[in-house]
Amino acid sequence: MNKFIVQVNGPAYGSTASFRALKFCQAVVSSGHQVVKVFFYQDGVYNSNALNCPASDEVNLQQMWLSFSQDNHTAIINCVSAALRRGVLSEQDALENGKAHWNSNDTFVMGGLGELVSGIEHADRLVCF
Repeated sequence: MNKFIVQVNGPAYGSTASFRALKFCQAVVSSGHQVVKVFFYQDGVYNSNALNCPASDEVNLQQMWLSFSQDNHTAIINCVSAALRRGVLSEQDALENGKAHWNSNDTFVMGGLGELVSGIEHADRLVCF
């Protein structure tokens, strides 16, 4: 069994990177391997925006990531610096920065590049989308 860490650099919509990353993760798990964690970086942090509201007949990529995380006990980590630069804030980040609202889904954990590095240490392979 191989252990993977997956880095997602593309947003939920406007690029196929996130969708392809999710399909890769699902294939990894169905093949008997493990996804240690998924690290959302650069525009990938837009995947955690709880205000994403795709039309009812469109793919809800954020919901698919949440289901994947829950079903496979896989941590989904947002790069906090990339998220702050792009206006994606957790409740704690909103409080610390004097903002009245936050928009990051609670399942996504804010973390730094240290989370990526520690994930790489525990994984056999890093795959970026």
